[in-house]
Amino acid sequence: MQTKVLRIHPKDNVAVALTVLYKGEQINQAPLPQVEIQENIPAKHKYALVDIHEGDEICMYGVLVGRAMSFIPKGGLLSIKNVKHASGNFILKERHTEWHKPDVTAFKNKTFNGYYRADGSVGTRNFWVVIPMVFCENKNVDVLQEAFMKALGYAPKESSYEAMVHRMIQEYESGNKEYDLLFADEDEFAPENKKIFPNVDGIKFLTHTMGCGGTRDDARALCGLLAGYITHPNVAGATVLSLGCQNAQVATLKEEIEKRDANFSKPLILLEQQKIGNEKKLLGEAIKKTFEGLVQANELKRRPAPLHKLCIGLECGGSDGFSGISANPAIGYTSDILVALGGAVILSEFPELCGVEQELSDRCMDDTTAERFMHLMTTYNQKAMDVGSGFYANPSPGNIKDGLITDAIKSAGAAKKGGTSPVADVLDYPGKVSKPGLNLLCTPGSDVESTTAEVGAGATIVLFTTGLGTPTGNPVTPVLKLSTNTALYHNMTDIIDIDTGPIIEGNETIEQAGERILNYIIEVANGNVQAKAEAGLHDDFIPWKRGISL
Repeated sequence: MQTKVLRIHPKDNVAVALTVLYKGEQINQAPLPQVEIQENIPAKHKYALVDIHEGDEICMYGVLVGRAMSFIPKGGLLSIKNVKHASGNFILKERHTEWHKPDVTAFKNKTFNGYYRADGSVGTRNFWVVIPMVFCENKNVDVLQEAFMKALGYAPKESSYEAMVHRMIQEYESGNKEYDLLFADEDEFAPENKKIFPNVDGIKFLTHTMGCGGTRDDARALCGLLAGYITHPNVAGATVLSLGCQNAQVATLKEEIEKRDANFSKPLILLEQQKIGNEKKLLGEAIKKTFEGLVQANELKRRPAPLHKLCIGLECGGSDGFSGISANPAIGYTSDILVALGGAVILSEFPELCGVEQELSDRCMDDTTAERFMHLMTTYNQKAMDVGSGFYANPSPGNIKDGLITDAIKSAGAAKKGGTSPVADVLDYPGKVSKPGLNLLCTPGSDVESTTAEVGAGATIVLFTTGLGTPTGNPVTPVLKLSTNTALYHNMTDIIDIDTGPIIEGNETIEQAGERILNYIIEVANGNVQAKAEAGLHDDFIPWKRGISL
């Protein structure tokens, strides 16, 4: 019989409903206390295992996640009406860096076929990127995209959606208005054209709204992020368009590139419109030099690489009440395997680490690293408080609807993505990973900003867990979506890659799911399988703007 409820940690005074529980239902599931449900409890939501009085602490995942605003009877539903956010204090304490490494025998000798770069890194893809230094160049980037994509075979001559419009025009002109019957069997995406450069996975065009008008710190951070993409293992070379007068100067970009790769040797095309003058001349020069760069990039071929050459980003978005008990701990186990093999993983979204600061700081390899983490958490939260918000305001309406009613509940589950290994390094945005092991990267909880930053830090694959569904992708790194529940997996087959719902159903352990995920990562890293976000061309790119506009 399927398990109906789950207490995640022995210290917890609440349990999660794995299926709908109805008022009057008797829950007698050892070793949990016997409970009569006092009101209908939707799946993914929590109910009280004991009487919880006003002001009492609410514990989940073994940590403080809230405080009762009113009496909650044993068997009663926890909601935003009777629970408010609360989390424990954190201080510098002793190191807890011992951990139980998973058995990696099955993966020790496995490899993936990747693209070797001069700095020793290995990419899972081979892209050329076109980047504006400032939003004034976005239009020129769009012109280059239109010129290259179809001509080089990276986009169909006519998409299936364009074909649908043309078909509808024909039917309209002929007097037929029964459009719904025409497209029942249409393929969602038209087949790709033959690629001119078979060893180049694509040419990606990154536009943004920054580069001028903000603070100098924001301009420097943008240059650092762009440098992270230019030096990224998945990138063969870059074309950079600059207007010339903006805050984000080419000289600053060069400094940031040198910080990340002192011996940088990739093809890099830098074009400044105010120096060249004529827009047509600028675009002609960009097309000519970019084509020459693509010829050079096409000479690269995949070669076997050990798994420790992978760098995995860990992300979540559209989270639900199952995220912290299925998909997140599953990729946490995947993370532990990769760390045990000598690879690197990135856990970001600092607002979603609120409430687990003590555990993570204790896992830092040394006091300096722990202090850096706590400083970033404290100052970030204070800046949010200063503008009338704070980490407590992190849960979205969708999160709350599906059981994540406080930031600490959301955070305690989100942190499970990082597994159990020690924290090797703590990075501020837009830092780049330089150490193997678990890296903490300061980013917002916003999905796209955080994913953008993880890739800028070096992630060559991103694991993105979701309970509600989101199409988010990235221009240069495959973003694999993992559903927390099987219903979502079947409902959104066009954007979900992996289902971890069998964990909830009791048909798979977290460890089994974690190993299955790593095997899938290897297939994607090889280029044998595309992430659904790749196939759907979800090239989301949003830099984080920390400062104000001036």
